[in-house]
Amino acid sequence: MKQWHLTQDLSLEISSATNELHLFGALEKAAARMDFDHFALAYDRRGLSEPGTLLVHNYPESWATVYKGFDLGKADPVRRAGERALTGFSWQHIEHYVPLTAADRQMLAVGRENGLVDGYTVPRHLVGEASGSCTFVIRHDRDLPQHFLHTAEIVGATALAAARRISGARPVEPRPVLSERQCECVLWSARGKTAGEIAAILGISEETVTQHLKNARERYDVHGRQMLILCALFDGLIGFSDIFDWWNSS
Repeated sequence: MKQWHLTQDLSLEISSATNELHLFGALEKAAARMDFDHFALAYDRRGLSEPGTLLVHNYPESWATVYKGFDLGKADPVRRAGERALTGFSWQHIEHYVPLTAADRQMLAVGRENGLVDGYTVPRHLVGEASGSCTFVIRHDRDLPQHFLHTAEIVGATALAAARRISGARPVEPRPVLSERQCECVLWSARGKTAGEIAAILGISEETVTQHLKNARERYDVHGRQMLILCALFDGLIGFSDIFDWWNSS
C-alpha cells in the first residue's frame, strides 16, 4: 500500500512539471526515493515543424562528457534496445532486444567505470511523432531495487508524458477512444483483478472481458496489460485516484 502512495505522489509531482528545471527536480527526487542514484530522460520529437530533443539527467559529468564528445547516442545499446522494447527493461536484459557487439560491451564497461553500473529503462513511442526513454540507474555494484521497478515503470512513463507536454508536441492523429465497458475493464485490471474476477464484478462473461481488453489494446496499438493501463492513465480515461482510493477503501 505504501508503494502505491509513493507511486501516486511521485507521478503527481512529475506530471505537474511546467518546465525542464521543474521536471529535473521532480525526477531527481523520484530516483532517490526509489533507491536509484541517477536518472536520464530523453524525448526526441520528429514529424513536426520544429523537431528537437528534450534531455534532462544527473549522470556523472565524466560520462556526459564522453557520451557527448564522441557522439555515442546513435550507437548506444540501451537506446537501441529501447526502440524495440514495449515495456521497461533492465540493462542486464538488453540482449533480449538487440545483439551486443564488442563495441557495445566496451561502451557499457566504460559506463560502469564512470558510475553507471546498472539501470532500468522505460521506453515510449508515438508513431510518426516522437520517441523517448526514461532511465533510472544505480552507481554501485548492487542489485536493482526490484520492489521499485513497477513504480519506476509508471513514474518513467509519466515523466515522458510530461516531457511531451513541456516540449509543445501535438498529436498527429486523435487519441484512441475506449468504450465505457472497455474503460471499466481497464480500471479493474489496473486494480489488480484478473479477467475472471472482473467478469464476476461486472456481471459479464470472462470471454467478454478478455475481448474488451483485447480491443482496448488494439486501439492503443500496445501488446501488454501494463502498457494499456499507462496509456489509459495518460489520456485521463482512468485516474490514479480511481486506483488508489479503491486500494485504500479495501
